[in-house]
Amino acid sequence: MTMRCTHCEKCCRDTEMMLCETDLRRLERAGYARDGFSQMGEDGVRRLRNKDGYCYFYDVGAKRCSEYARRPLGCVLYPVNVSSEDEVVLDELCPEVDTVTSDEFEEKGRRLRMLLDTIAAEARRPGSQG
Repeated sequence: MTMRCTHCEKCCRDTEMMLCETDLRRLERAGYARDGFSQMGEDGVRRLRNKDGYCYFYDVGAKRCSEYARRPLGCVLYPVNVSSEDEVVLDELCPEVDTVTSDEFEEKGRRLRMLLDTIAAEARRPGSQG
């Protein structure tokens, strides 16, 4: 069994979710402009843009992500996160954090490390994520 999102919106507030090129292209194919839903950080990494304190894709009225099926991989892997000490952790902000199984934590942690490595490599490439 895997953790199920209860749509509490906590992770959608003031997001700093990093995006890989695959995330960006998937959302562009859905008709969104890269500079509309994301912004380039000083570190050369694109992140989801916030609108009125929420992720660009969060529909406040419906209390749901408008692009849940196409959401970025970092959102899929949440509440598995990386701490400031660079350790894979569970984000205690999530009210469903206690439903993440040890197998799910291990698998999502592995995938998160791969995602972060990809994002770092893309940020180092000239002309990437433009």
